[in-house]
Amino acid sequence: MKHSWLKWLPISSWLPDYSRHDATKDGLAAIIVTLMLIPQSLAYAMVAGMPPVVGLYASILPLIAYTLLGTSKTLAVGPVAVISLMTAEAIAPLFETGSQGYITAAATLAFLSGIVLLLMSVLKLGFLTTFLSHPVLSGFMTASGILISIGQFKHILGVPLHGENVIERLTNLILALPQTNFYTLLIGASCLIALSYARKSLKPNLIKLGLSSELAGHVTKLVPVMVMILSIVLVALFDLDKKGVSVVGQIPSGLPSFSLPSLDLTLIGDLLPAAILLSIIGFVESASVGQTLAAKRRQRIEPNQELIALSGANIASAINGGFPVTGGLSRSVVNYDAGAETPLAGTFTAIGIGITVLYFTPLFTYLPHAVLAATIIVAVSALIDVKAIIHTWKSAKSDAIAMFLTIIGVLIFNV
Repeated sequence: MKHSWLKWLPISSWLPDYSRHDATKDGLAAIIVTLMLIPQSLAYAMVAGMPPVVGLYASILPLIAYTLLGTSKTLAVGPVAVISLMTAEAIAPLFETGSQGYITAAATLAFLSGIVLLLMSVLKLGFLTTFLSHPVLSGFMTASGILISIGQFKHILGVPLHGENVIERLTNLILALPQTNFYTLLIGASCLIALSYARKSLKPNLIKLGLSSELAGHVTKLVPVMVMILSIVLVALFDLDKKGVSVVGQIPSGLPSFSLPSLDLTLIGDLLPAAILLSIIGFVESASVGQTLAAKRRQRIEPNQELIALSGANIASAINGGFPVTGGLSRSVVNYDAGAETPLAGTFTAIGIGITVLYFTPLFTYLPHAVLAATIIVAVSALIDVKAIIHTWKSAKSDAIAMFLTIIGVLIFNV
């Protein structure tokens, strides 16, 4: 009874036994995840309609909050593609993209999501994920991946793009093709090819050349950072920003100041429906990844405690000037493969991101938006699950119809 409150802090169960061996493995995993998270955070902030640096802000305190509250040993929390897209869809009708009002609304949405997740935990609704239709969720993710990819091609081509649904966006994209900037296209297409090759073929080819499987895997995961650095050097060296290549520009250095989300009741009323849906989708994605990775090590996660952990992560993001976050598939798999032993790897990653924000943001001045767009397109390609569609159609026509209707609904209307 004396320390009953510690049950809400899972870190208390494993931290007393934390060893130097654990710290070494967590530290190495954090280095790899940090290098992967930097371009992803910048890119997903762009999907959410936020200044790129906000993606880094959303990758600091939420990771520390999850370390304290989470039950998965390897789940990596932060900005993810679908949640970023849903954030943009919820706020874009209310504020001009990138404006101060937009940024405040994003923090408010993260705060509301945190409250919704906390209420779900109090009501012990973690079990509800088992009743959500997998075909519908798969269809939702696939359609979201398609929408995100199409939306990023404006940065690959260097053209403007508008439209409420996929048909309008594709039509406008085709009409804008004559305005394509050659240098932007060259950078964007090269990055797409390099990142796609790295994702699908680089590791086995490196193993054939004599590298160990572990080393080949680490090299493959660092390709996005290598591509980012090379593109920055090329833009700065040849003044490509003066030839029409859109770049990130000056990013302020220093940690974000703490702030409270807006308590405007009208804004809260406008954002609450999105916050509820966003919380459910975010929790399902996070819990699915956490359960899958835990099963591989014969561990388990506690769904209701995970609701508390994600609640804490989103509230932390809100007061740190960020936007909604959840557990991400690609980063969590990298964290797992890199040998992370405990959630403390997330805090080490947060420290790495914090150091980047403090000292290295000037390096991103010449980072082309086309590189971030290519990073996003390759990352979300994993969401577009054509095999699942074919398998579902062969095994259960009714499930396939539900999946198709979801895909069509998202593409024609919106997320």
